[in-house]
Amino acid sequence: MATRVGPVPRVTLTSANPTRLSADALVVAVAQTGEGRPPRLLAADWLPADLAAALTDLATPLGVTGAADQVRSVPATGLKAKLVVLTGVGRLEDGATPEPETLRRAAGAALRELSGVQSVAVVLPAADAGQVAAVAEGALFGAYDYTRYRTGEATAPVSSIEIVTPRAKDKAAVAALARAEVLAGAVHGVRDLVNAAPNDLFPAAFADAAKAAVKDSGAKGVKLTVLDEKQLAAGGYGGLVGVGQGSVRPPRLVKVAYSPSRPKAKVALVGKGITFDSGGISIKPAAGMEAMKSDMAGAAAVLHTVLAAARLELPVAVTGWLCLAENMPSGSAQRPSDVLTIRGGKTVEVLNTDAEGRLVMADGLVAAVEEKPDVVLDIATLTGAQLVALGPRVSAVMGTDPVREEVVASAGASGEQFWPMPLPQDLRAGLKSKVADLANVADRFGGMLTAGIFLQEFVGSTPWAHLDIAGPAYNEKAPFGYTPVGGTGVGVRTLLTLIEGRAAGK
Repeated sequence: MATRVGPVPRVTLTSANPTRLSADALVVAVAQTGEGRPPRLLAADWLPADLAAALTDLATPLGVTGAADQVRSVPATGLKAKLVVLTGVGRLEDGATPEPETLRRAAGAALRELSGVQSVAVVLPAADAGQVAAVAEGALFGAYDYTRYRTGEATAPVSSIEIVTPRAKDKAAVAALARAEVLAGAVHGVRDLVNAAPNDLFPAAFADAAKAAVKDSGAKGVKLTVLDEKQLAAGGYGGLVGVGQGSVRPPRLVKVAYSPSRPKAKVALVGKGITFDSGGISIKPAAGMEAMKSDMAGAAAVLHTVLAAARLELPVAVTGWLCLAENMPSGSAQRPSDVLTIRGGKTVEVLNTDAEGRLVMADGLVAAVEEKPDVVLDIATLTGAQLVALGPRVSAVMGTDPVREEVVASAGASGEQFWPMPLPQDLRAGLKSKVADLANVADRFGGMLTAGIFLQEFVGSTPWAHLDIAGPAYNEKAPFGYTPVGGTGVGVRTLLTLIEGRAAGK
């Protein structure tokens, strides 16, 4: 299975006057202003006065408001480019500088709307390396389309992007662009895996895709190990074996380890990789089950975060554990009331086979902790309760207080939304089992927190955080900003930023 359906667009920096660029489209930012006033063009002093005036005069008839995610195109009269594309940044006070995430979203919305256009010049505010990074990331995230299963001609995403900045030759800006390209490659890789059909992406196929991704990355110091169903059984990985036993396509545990010389820190990442979740014997309702191909988004994020860290040659040892299984009902499937023995010996009574993610993650967490990392982070599309609590765009994070706050700070710095949640110990009583060490479910109330408390049982004293991305990992509705329909790639930016912070000794 290919790890990328299409190439990440080629991006360059230029300090040329935009009027002389022969791109198919020039992207310009426009901001909302006060009521009754036309929207305001940003970083557009280069526009010919007559064209700038025309754009302002035409704003109302064209319905241009400057609202976030709004994109409008007009002929580029007097320019070498064919189109001027106005992309909204939302409300912005006079003299204010757009936030990095505002720039990401504006660039991404424009590039997403420009599928079928070959070359684009982005003329958003990019006066320093931070703004260059935000514009580049947004543009690259937006220039994505998944075409693997389409026959005939498909509209291709933009293939060439120029970012106009006075810092085009600045070392910090060039480095920011290089990082953005690595990050975008990781996000696109996650999206490709999440979007793949489950008949193509089953546990063994995912393991093969991981091997191909390691090879294609060209990263040094990366080693991949795969445990099959026999090795899992022999190694005591009862969660993976139990969840996977209902499928004719058996489970896998993939370890992908990046080991630089003289690492400053040791980080372990554990990802849920349920390649399809029917619910097992406790089967899910048919409505919406097709989205359950995305239940492996955590494992995809772990794989591509490790590879991104390796490509950036960060001085941090990063080991990823991909916990891969397909949860299916059959004559061999696990039953409610089965008891599983997780790696390390702890026993779990399975009261609901649709609470399977925590079972495979328990095995992965124990394996990760055995190697004594400085910190372990798990990421999973774990609970529908996360979606109920925080909606489809905000992920949750629980765990050891300092690590939880480190995740929140990393998310804020990278433009992702993670909300800190508690692990109330009074909820632990709900996981008591009459026959085993603990049950895999408790009462329905506080289900997201109870799932976190369950995972906490398998990390001991190791600093740890649990990232629940159940809603944000898969966008079932309309695209927005740089986010397409389908796999989003959420979590990679936060995890990579946290690893970079560890590399810097923060």
